[in-house]
Amino acid sequence: MLTPVQQPPPATFQGLGLDAPLVAAVEVLGFREPTPVQATCIPALLSGQDVVGQSKTGSGKTAAFGLPLLQRVELARREVQALILCPTRELAAQVARELRGFGTGLQGLTIQELTGGQPARPQREALKRGVHVAVGTPGRVLDHLQSGSLHARSLHTLVLDEADRMLDMGFGPDVRRIAKLLPGERQTALFSATFPDSIESMSQSLQQPSAVRITVEEDAPEAAQEIQGVTQLRLASTPDQRFPSLCRVLAEHPHESAIVFCNFKASVAELTENLRYYGVSADRLDGDLDQFHRDEVLARFRNGSVRILVATDVAGRGIDIDGLDLVVNYELPSQPEIYVHRIGRTGRAGKTGVAVSLVKGSHDPRITDIEALTGLPVVEIPAETIAPSDVPAILSPLAGPPPMATIRISGGRKDKVRRGDILGALTGEAGALQGADVGKIEVHDRLSYVAVVEHLARAATGRLNKGRIKGKRYRATLLR
Repeated sequence: MLTPVQQPPPATFQGLGLDAPLVAAVEVLGFREPTPVQATCIPALLSGQDVVGQSKTGSGKTAAFGLPLLQRVELARREVQALILCPTRELAAQVARELRGFGTGLQGLTIQELTGGQPARPQREALKRGVHVAVGTPGRVLDHLQSGSLHARSLHTLVLDEADRMLDMGFGPDVRRIAKLLPGERQTALFSATFPDSIESMSQSLQQPSAVRITVEEDAPEAAQEIQGVTQLRLASTPDQRFPSLCRVLAEHPHESAIVFCNFKASVAELTENLRYYGVSADRLDGDLDQFHRDEVLARFRNGSVRILVATDVAGRGIDIDGLDLVVNYELPSQPEIYVHRIGRTGRAGKTGVAVSLVKGSHDPRITDIEALTGLPVVEIPAETIAPSDVPAILSPLAGPPPMATIRISGGRKDKVRRGDILGALTGEAGALQGADVGKIEVHDRLSYVAVVEHLARAATGRLNKGRIKGKRYRATLLR
């Protein structure tokens, strides 16, 4: 039975027992004081206890386990000393990115992602050179352990991030196989937004009997603050009316960009295909996309080349879109905390937004739970039956290309390409565009994405291929 731990009052990072380089790093990153889950979990983990940490998404769980984990790393020993398991490669990439930020003051620290959807050979080569911390998905981590490319002899810490989702996605058996291949003398931490019976069972099989449970309750004022700029609406819909109802919502709530959330990958694929069939600019974001295509979809959505993004919760982690007008819950989540996280993506930075949820009926118990959590009403929209034959007319105002198109350029920050270089190439004599014709520019490691007014994009792509950026030729591709 897990021992509960009381939540302490807010503390300072200096007072939690962290080393100076870690404290300096979090201050540079803008962390002013620990969140409740950090203030409770960091001392417990630094003392060597096994922990089950439960708090809402976005509460700072990565720092809660990442800072103590990094403090225990011996930089002189280039072997895997800590392993973090995540349910998806997107979350693994996000966790690795945050850990690198926390570890900027730890000279020589090496963090390696071990995920599917990426070639295994570079991962094996990195492990052979020496890695301090591995962050990965269960399937690929198990492959590396069983093949001998990942050695666990020096491992002292195992973390399961979003353990509830890991179990929901069927990774329980792989996680248990991984645990059997790790040293028995280790610290194990489970972090989760919810605490189903399956988490209790996993804790009993993976953790010490003295493991402590740390729960940070979501309170209504905090949840309400996260969505204070959002108008919340709900629309009762039967299964056969779900797509027509979505079409009505999209047509009645003007938007430059919208995210439609589904609970399942199959729903994402079907819905994206249906919207495209009627000429609506839409793309999908789910766990089947590799990192290259994920980056491309998000770049196009951020710069206005895709108007509607259809996504699952897990694949949608880390999405941060400026000026998002509308969020639709095509399938309502079972947990109110996930609902708050979904709709909190609109109405940010003092702006307003709209969130519409398709529900089973006028008395959907999930809406009752959401209103109890937030203390805010979800207003019902009168339902109406829409004939399938009416869908084309409803969607016709949304059909057609978006205002911007995206050009992918085969050079990025590691090639010394900067935003100003790309803008100069497009607006200079060779490019012949006006500054107003060019939209958002994103420079990644080896690729860049630039938005150009749609009707000029093809000509701009041709000019980029014929010209140079900083005196060097790069391949430009118009994305459709």
